[in-house]
Amino acid sequence: MIEKSSLTQGNPGKSLLLFAFPMILGNLFQQFYNMADSMIVGNYVGESALAAVGASYALTTVFIMIAIGGSNGYSVLTSQYLGAGDYRRMKTSIYTSLLTFFVVGLVLGGLGLALNGAILQALRTPAEILPLAELYLGIYFIGLPFLFMYNVLASIFNALGESRTPLYLLIFSSILNVILDIISVTKMGMTVDGVAIATVISQGLAALISFAVLMRRLGRYSVAAKERKVALFDARMLLRGARIAIPNILQQSIVSIGMLLVQSVVNGFGPAVVAGYSAGTRIESICIVPMIATGNAMATFTAQNVGAGQLDRVQKGYRASYKIVAAFAVTIAAVLFLFHEPMIASFLGSDHSAEAFETGIGYLSFIAYFFVCIGAKASVDGLLRGAGDMVAFTLANLVNLSIRVIGAFSLAPIIGVKAVWCVIPLGWTANYMISFSRYLTGKWKETKVI
Repeated sequence: MIEKSSLTQGNPGKSLLLFAFPMILGNLFQQFYNMADSMIVGNYVGESALAAVGASYALTTVFIMIAIGGSNGYSVLTSQYLGAGDYRRMKTSIYTSLLTFFVVGLVLGGLGLALNGAILQALRTPAEILPLAELYLGIYFIGLPFLFMYNVLASIFNALGESRTPLYLLIFSSILNVILDIISVTKMGMTVDGVAIATVISQGLAALISFAVLMRRLGRYSVAAKERKVALFDARMLLRGARIAIPNILQQSIVSIGMLLVQSVVNGFGPAVVAGYSAGTRIESICIVPMIATGNAMATFTAQNVGAGQLDRVQKGYRASYKIVAAFAVTIAAVLFLFHEPMIASFLGSDHSAEAFETGIGYLSFIAYFFVCIGAKASVDGLLRGAGDMVAFTLANLVNLSIRVIGAFSLAPIIGVKAVWCVIPLGWTANYMISFSRYLTGKWKETKVI
């Protein structure tokens, strides 16, 4: 019998931070995929190629968020079974989620491959970059099943309290991705197709290795002799997990669709603005990693302790999460205040336009002051998600999305592209207030998942 998870023992704040730290590093390496693609094409191919990858990013994010949302939803089930010591059902929940999302990845990859051009046109992607964007997305969708499987496997490891394993695999795949990016673009003369192929190969290998490691790790969790037979698929468990996963998928995918709509606002200002905005959002995506990872760690921490019946420990961990995200937010804001200009320039290359540079600077120098808002939001959202309390969580995130989309469309004709980022802190704050109000009611303690 394996020893009890450290997330249910010891100092709650220390346990949460030690668990979150490998997740933070892992997510940073995952963002490194997008950074490498953008920086290499921006510097070696040109501003149009950077704009093409940037215009594609919002669409790829929709599919990534479906994978992450669904896998995080089912990982709650896995974590609660682990906390309760029910290893047979824990294994079945893992096998069920793997089979389910492999099929989903195949279906969505096919749909994306067939419809990517039409979607890009509907999003008002500038004609100058449309062929490159279609090429990048077409290759990306071929590798979508691998992306789905890797994210599901990473969520399973995190649910088991093994956040270091996804970190090691991400380090490997990120380094491989950068090497292949450089070779394909600088040595083989490829453009966005080269960085897309590099991403598919890197994620595919990471998914295969992750699966092999998981199968070996599951051997540690022994079950009682009378329960030796472990089902590979359970329809009832699929439905039970869907109660958490579907709202999470809807929330994640709808927010991503909202970002697509916001991207369409940006696209209307031309390729230079798209390139500058893409550079800014790439840097932002790295900056918010510690806050998002802390929220995800809070979800696993909550799920395991709810499964173990330790609700007071959940609240102690939640209070500690505020200190963690506040420290990260202040540090990141200080770094951006000092270095935001060279950071933006590193994406755009030596021949960048003034409009692209000013757009990136405007976005980054504004949003840097509000990362504490997304940190507080991520922490309380993680607690609700880990407890399986999805209604308020979903509502809060939809309000966040509505504020950002409506604000961008309404204000962009008046104040320009800066409307896109001026409404972001309002959305984060509204989201936090709704989720925190739900936390104060204590009803999350009454949610039953297993």
